[in-house]
This record gives sequence, C-alpha cells and structure tokens, in this order.
Amino acid sequence: MRKVLMAGVAAAMLLPGGMATAQDAETLADIRQELTVVFVEIQKLRRELSTTGAPGGVGQGGSALQRIDAIEAELQRLTSKTEELEFRINSVVTDGTNRIGDLEFRLCELEPDCDIGQLGDTPTLGGVEVETAPGPAAPPQQDNAGGGDGPQMAMGEQADFDRAKAAFDQGNFAEAAQAFANFTETYPGGPLSAQAHFHRGEALAQQGENTTAARAYLEAFSSDQDGPIAPRALLRLGEKLGDLGQTQEACVTLAEVGARFPQSEAVMMAEQARARLSCP
Repeated sequence: MRKVLMAGVAAAMLLPGGMATAQDAETLADIRQELTVVFVEIQKLRRELSTTGAPGGVGQGGSALQRIDAIEAELQRLTSKTEELEFRINSVVTDGTNRIGDLEFRLCELEPDCDIGQLGDTPTLGGVEVETAPGPAAPPQQDNAGGGDGPQMAMGEQADFDRAKAAFDQGNFAEAAQAFANFTETYPGGPLSAQAHFHRGEALAQQGENTTAARAYLEAFSSDQDGPIAPRALLRLGEKLGDLGQTQEACVTLAEVGARFPQSEAVMMAEQARARLSCP
C-alpha cells in the first residue's frame, strides 16, 4: 500500500514541478499525458482497497460466544485499519484533484475557444466527495438498517438488496440465499449487511441448511451487534445451535438475548426456546 500511495503522491507532485518553469514550452499533448499518469495512479490506489480473499482464522473453534468475541475484535482491528487507509487515500485524492484542476485551467489557456469562466469546479477523483466535516445523513433505509451515523449506501446497493428480498418474499429461497451471499460480497460492511446476512440465514433455514444458516445468523449479529436486527439474529443463532444438537452452546446463546437486549421482543421467544431445550 505504501508503495502505491508514494507512487500516487510522487506522480501528483511531479505535475507542477517542470511546468512551473517551462509552462510556455508545454504542448497540449504534454499536459494530457500528465493527466493520464495521475488517473493511472489513482486507479492503482483504488485497487489497493479491493479485497483479495476471505480472512481466515476468525470465528473458528470455541463456543458461539467466544467466536462472536473473536469476530468483534477482528472487526475493531479492521475498522481502525480502514480509517487509517481512508485518511491517507483522502489526502491523495484532495491533492490530486487540486492539481488536476490546475491542469484543466492551463489546458483551457492553450485551447483557442475555451472559456475559463465556464470550467466550474473540478470533480473529485473517483467521483466521491472527501468529507472534511460531518457529512449528510445516510439515505433512507429500512427499519432494521444501520443508523444515520453509519456507513452510507453505495450506488445500486439498495436495488440489489431489494431484488434479493423480492426473491425471498416470493419463496425462491435458493435464489434468495445466493443473491444475499453475492450482496454481502459486493457490499461488505454496508448499512444493509446485517439484514442481508440475516435474510440469507432465513433462506438457508427454509431449505434445511441449518449449519450454514447458523453461520449466517452469526455474521448478521457480528455485523451490527447493537443494531435493531441483532436480537433476532442472536435468537435465531441459538435456535439453530439447538437444532444442530449443540444444546449447551444454544442455551448460553439464548440467555444472551435477554442479557444484551432486555427490552426486545425476542427475549420471550428466547426463553421459550430455552424451555424447549430444557436449559438450566
């Protein structure tokens, strides 16, 4: 990451260097070539943010609650790393945008019919505004989506979620499970992630795939442990652990519903499930 960032900064820093002393000697092609170099470096930075595979070693082994704690710790570590990378990328984007704005101004000076007054503001590199102050509220979300202070939805995220939910509502559970799986891979950590994992678990449960359904409920709870869907996800996780014969873990997990969310409607259902399992 450091090499790509340094390359992007170096490419951006090179732009005004020779041009400040030899601007009159530059041609239109020279400046356009420099613009191309900057955009190539920005694309390299964007690739740095792409995932290369699923992480391993998290949530494996131990009781359900131990796996939950392990996943929570990993999420905190990844969140911290993501914030650090976001700051560094935003710094490069801001500087690169300013430099490209300068190049556009100078390109206009070289073109005979260009009106500098009509240039307007330079669009931010990557098409995403860099926030220097608290940003606007997230777009309207469904009742169990993340709060307004959480991550904002990407373009097409709501539409993809709605398509997967429509398949689920129509009883196409296999299609819905795959669609929600694709959704969570495409929009990891988004405001609808917890819902997507939960509905994927519901679709898998309808097909009798209790093991994978339990994992989906665990991922739903881990995605937003204080969100509106968390009590239901924890309840369904406990129920599926019971169905899988892991009675002790199921009892502990179901007890956590009341301990963590005493005001939730899921508490009564968790107690009923504990009674069916003859939990102590």
